[in-house]
Amino acid sequence: MTAILQGRTRRAALMTAICALVVSGTGLTGCSEDPDEGTNGVGKLPAADIQRKTRTAAESAKAVRLSGNVATSGRTYKLDMQLKADGATGSVTAQGSTFQLLRIGEQLYLKADAGFWSDAGDDGKADAGAVDKLNGKYVKVPQGDPAYKKFSGFTDKAVLLGGLLTLHGTLATDGHHEQAGTRTIRITGDKGSGGTLDVSLDGDPYPLQLTRAGGGGTLTFSDWGKDFALKEPPKGDTVDYGKQLPTS
Repeated sequence: MTAILQGRTRRAALMTAICALVVSGTGLTGCSEDPDEGTNGVGKLPAADIQRKTRTAAESAKAVRLSGNVATSGRTYKLDMQLKADGATGSVTAQGSTFQLLRIGEQLYLKADAGFWSDAGDDGKADAGAVDKLNGKYVKVPQGDPAYKKFSGFTDKAVLLGGLLTLHGTLATDGHHEQAGTRTIRITGDKGSGGTLDVSLDGDPYPLQLTRAGGGGTLTFSDWGKDFALKEPPKGDTVDYGKQLPTS
């Protein structure tokens, strides 16, 4: 009798494991289980409603961490940014060069090495004295400087998410999936050619992973609502270059 019960238990465990693999690996809803049971319910909604709810959730969140690659205007940027309404901190890598960005309120700081600043300037070469002054320092970026508009967009939560969380074409749902251990519902634009977005089914319907249309990069979103500190850099590590920086 004990052997029979043990056999049934093993078979039940095996079937449960198989069901879990099928559901998470292919988006299928097998084994008579409801994939939306115990979720926030957005998985049952039309794709357009899911997109609307996830944008609302993202806009309402106090903070988020965004990481991944974005391809735009012929360049690819690798981002790792923590964002909230009154500022941001993190790094951006472009053309093999990595620089740090810090925004507190309206004040934007840019920190980069000598290689970054050496390539700055209209002729591709910055003054050696300027390079030495700026190397490894938090440089205050004047609001009237072209670099301010170019780089502050990477630190603006509303602008960055507003531009990224968009799928193109006809929206549709594409099954239940999983991202970093969290159940998701996937929505697509034009069957994926217009991008895909995985939306959390646990808690608030936050976006968790975005694949942009046309090979525009893949981004992950995490730490939704988790606040972080923004601190002014030490005065000894800060440079006020003046009215205009060398352009990169």
